[in-house]
Amino acid sequence: MAFTNDKFRLDGKVAIVTGAGGRGNSIGRAYAFGLANAGAAVVVADLNAEGAARVAEEISAAGGKALAVQVDITDRDSVASMAEAAAKAFGGIDILVNNAALMVEVVATPAMQSSMENLDRILKVNLHGALNCAQAVVPFMSKRGGGRIVNALSAGAFPAQSLYGVSKIALLGLTTTLATELGSQNITVNAIAPGMTKSDAGLSLTPDDSPLVKALAGRTPIHLRGEPDELVGPLIMLVSEAGSWMTGQSINVDGGWVMRN
Repeated sequence: MAFTNDKFRLDGKVAIVTGAGGRGNSIGRAYAFGLANAGAAVVVADLNAEGAARVAEEISAAGGKALAVQVDITDRDSVASMAEAAAKAFGGIDILVNNAALMVEVVATPAMQSSMENLDRILKVNLHGALNCAQAVVPFMSKRGGGRIVNALSAGAFPAQSLYGVSKIALLGLTTTLATELGSQNITVNAIAPGMTKSDAGLSLTPDDSPLVKALAGRTPIHLRGEPDELVGPLIMLVSEAGSWMTGQSINVDGGWVMRN
């Protein structure tokens, strides 16, 4: 049958987006809205219960289906409760977007000055948290005949030049590992590596007038900074039938800052 744009639709699907209720104009919020606009029922999951509720209410007010859930992705019981809440509210789980991460809080700490406790904290959220969530939702996906997992990497991991970048390279390894293990269950696992976005978090970390932004802007083929919404297209492709033959891949969305073969 010929390809149609209907393959990008997510009607009847249930998606969880972690870190979707955070700082203002965030990537997680853009993902949650994008999935809802494509027809999915969205679980807006965040440690910030108030932020999650706000985003879920905005989606509902716009005509979408959304549920706010407070979750600590480093706590396995909390993650299990999130998965149960999603399945109870919407009948199952089809999509997981592992978006929650520590960035602003940790990216500036040089590795040579970091304590092992600080590294453990970064990995507990950015790596262990993603695995916790995957382990919790995969049984629900299997019951539905398959699913889609998308992990949030970073252009700052290619190459890694901070412990934050190290955590994201580790997450890339988890992406390919889970893709290998879960393919037989019709569950794909891919990743998106954003560049510098105009999210509230991104702007607070690297303001437009910072030396790093000015240096990178001169060698990036198109605009260096993107809006969070510019990441939604690749996400929809990866979680819909349009991307059903992709797994174990990482897509850089960064204006050409990072180019890889």
